[in-house]
Amino acid sequence: MQSKLLFIIGGVLTSLSVWGQATHHQDVLAVEHSDCSYFGKDRAAFSEAGLNARGRQRFALSTLTESVMREMGSASGPDVSNFVPGGSRTYGQQATGSSSSTIDSNIYGVLKAQNIQPAAKSNDYEFIRRVTLDLTGKVPQVARVKAFIADSSADKRAKYVDELLASDAWVDKWTQYFGDQFKNTERVTFNGLVRYANGREAFYDYIKSALVTKKPYDQIARELISAEGGNSWDQGELNWILAGRVINGPAQDTYDQMASNVAETFLGMSQLNCVMCHNGRGHLDTLSLWGKSATRMDAWGMSAFFAPTNMALVRPDPTVNNSPYYWNVTSTRGRTYALNTTTGNRPSRAPVGTQNAVVPKYPFGGAAAVPASTLNLRQAAAAAVTSDFQFARASVNYMWKEFFSRGLVDPVKMFDPARLDPDNPPPAPWTLQPSNAKLLKELAQDFVNSGYDLKALQRQIVTSDSYQMSSRYDGVWNPSWEPLHARKLVRRLWAEEIIDAVAQTSGLPTSYTFGVDSTDPKKLLRVDWAMQLPSPNLRSGDIAGLMDAFFRGDRDENDRRTDGSDLQALSMMNSTFVTNRTKSAAAGQSISLVRQNITLSDDELINTLFLTVLSRLPNDAERTSSTVALKSGNRLTAAENLTWALYNKVDFLINY
Repeated sequence: MQSKLLFIIGGVLTSLSVWGQATHHQDVLAVEHSDCSYFGKDRAAFSEAGLNARGRQRFALSTLTESVMREMGSASGPDVSNFVPGGSRTYGQQATGSSSSTIDSNIYGVLKAQNIQPAAKSNDYEFIRRVTLDLTGKVPQVARVKAFIADSSADKRAKYVDELLASDAWVDKWTQYFGDQFKNTERVTFNGLVRYANGREAFYDYIKSALVTKKPYDQIARELISAEGGNSWDQGELNWILAGRVINGPAQDTYDQMASNVAETFLGMSQLNCVMCHNGRGHLDTLSLWGKSATRMDAWGMSAFFAPTNMALVRPDPTVNNSPYYWNVTSTRGRTYALNTTTGNRPSRAPVGTQNAVVPKYPFGGAAAVPASTLNLRQAAAAAVTSDFQFARASVNYMWKEFFSRGLVDPVKMFDPARLDPDNPPPAPWTLQPSNAKLLKELAQDFVNSGYDLKALQRQIVTSDSYQMSSRYDGVWNPSWEPLHARKLVRRLWAEEIIDAVAQTSGLPTSYTFGVDSTDPKKLLRVDWAMQLPSPNLRSGDIAGLMDAFFRGDRDENDRRTDGSDLQALSMMNSTFVTNRTKSAAAGQSISLVRQNITLSDDELINTLFLTVLSRLPNDAERTSSTVALKSGNRLTAAENLTWALYNKVDFLINY
C-alpha cells in the first residue's frame, strides 16, 4: 500500500536523482599549475568556468526546480480563487517592475530590459511554508497556516515576517547557520586543533547571544578577528581565530592561514589563499582579474597583521597528563612577518632584495601600510576589513544565496574585486562578475546604512516581490535566465530541517543529548530540536544515519551540501525515525498525528494530514487517490500509510 500511494501521490526518487547528477561532479580547471594544492578536491567550487568546461549541467537549480514542479503537478494551483481564500493580494497583480525597492527595481528592471516575463507571485500556502522554513528552519503550524490564509489584510506577509524574525526558532536557525559559516566544531582535523566540547559550546553561546542581542554584523566580525583572552571555554569568540593555527611549520604558516580565513569568511575571497603560495600570474589568469596581478607580497601584507598573535593551551589541572585544556590568545607588540622560511606548508619565503620582513598592509583598496609597532594589529585588520565595502558586498551575497539558492556572485567565495563596480566595468574581454552588479552594490549600501543589521537585511529580502515569486513558470523556461531570478529557485531542506519537520508534524517529538554539563557532571546537555544542536556531529542511532544521508557536513572536512541522491529517497522511505512517526504511539508516548485525527471524516482527515505535513491542501488528483486509499482495508493503517507517503513527497523535502 505504501509504495502504491507513493506512486499515485508523487515520489521523490526522480527529482533527487536528477539533482544529484546535476551537481555532484568535478572538472579539471583550464588554468596553469592545476596541480597546485589550492585546486584540490574542492577545485570545482572555485570557478564557474571550470564547472562548465566539460559541458556539465550549468544551471542545475533550474533543472531541479523544473523537476520538482513537474513532480508536484498542479498541487499549488492554478485555481487560486478557491485555493487561496481570504482575498490575498498575492494574485492581485502580475509583477511589472514598478516597485521602487532596491531589490525589486533592480531584478524586475533587468527582466523588463531583456523582455523576460517574471513568474507569477507565490500563493499564500507557498509563501507561508517557504518563508517559515527559510527564516526559522521549521514548517508552520496548521493553526497558523489557516489563520494566515483567512487573513485578508494587504500587509499580512510583512507582519508574519516580523513575527518569524522575533521568534526563538529564528535564533536557532541562524545560530546553526553561523556555526557553519564560522566552522564551530570540537576539532579541526587539518591542524589538530582541539576546542573540546567546552570551547564548541562557548562559541555556540557567543553566536547565539550575538543574534539575541541584535549585535551588528560588523561588530561580530571585529570581535572574532581581534579576540584576545585567557580562556576559550569561557570566552566564546576566541574559538574562531584558533582555527587559523597551523602546526609542524614556521609561524608564518599560521599567519597566512589566519589571513586566508578572514578573507574567505568576511570578504568572500578564497583566492587570497592561493596568492599566499605564489603570485597570481599563471595561476589565476582565467579566474580573477584582481588575482592575475596579485603577488605574494600583497598577501603577506595581510598576513603581517597576524604576526603578533600568540596561542597557547592551558591545562586546568597540569598535574594530570593528557587532561583537557583550553586556549588563550594574546599578542606580542612589534613582532613582524619575517621572510626567512624554507620549510612548512607553503613555498619558501625569501628576502626580496634587502627586504627581510613585511609591513602590515591591507591588500584591497589601496590602503596605506600600518606600522608594525601598532598596539593591536588584529584590531587594525578587523577595522580595515569591516570598513571595506567588500565586507558588506560579501555579507549580503552570502545571505542572498540562503534565500535565493544562488548568490549574485556565485560561487560565493570567489569574489573578484576588480569586476564588481557597475559604474566602473572591467576592460574587455572581462565582464562584470555579479549577475546584477547594481543590485549587489545598492543592497550592500543598504546593509551599511542599516548599521549591519542582519534582521533588517533578511526582512528586506523576504518582503520583496522578487523573493515572493512562484517556483512555477508559465511558458517555456530558459535556464540561462536562472542568474536573473525570473522565478523562485527551489532548495532542498537542511538535514536538521527535515528531522525537525518530521518530529514536529508527526506529533511525536524527540530530544537530543550531546554532552555533560561542565558545572554538573550528573546533568546531561539536552535539546528538543536538531536545529538547536551546537554542531552537526550527533552520532547516535537512526537519526544520525538519516541526517548524514542529507549531507549535513561536519564543519571540518565536509561542508554542508543541499544536493540530492537516491540514498536520501531510500532513507526517507525506510528510516525507522520516519516510519515509527507515521504510526500510533506506543504506551507512554505522545499521541501521533494520525491517532489524534483518525475520527475525522475522510475529507477532514485528508485536509489535516496535507496541511500538517505539506502546509497546503491536496489537489483534486491527490484528494481522489487519498480517499480511495482510506477506504481500502483498515482505516488506521491506511491513514498511517498516507502520512508516510506525504513524508516521501518531493514537496516535503524541497522548499519551493
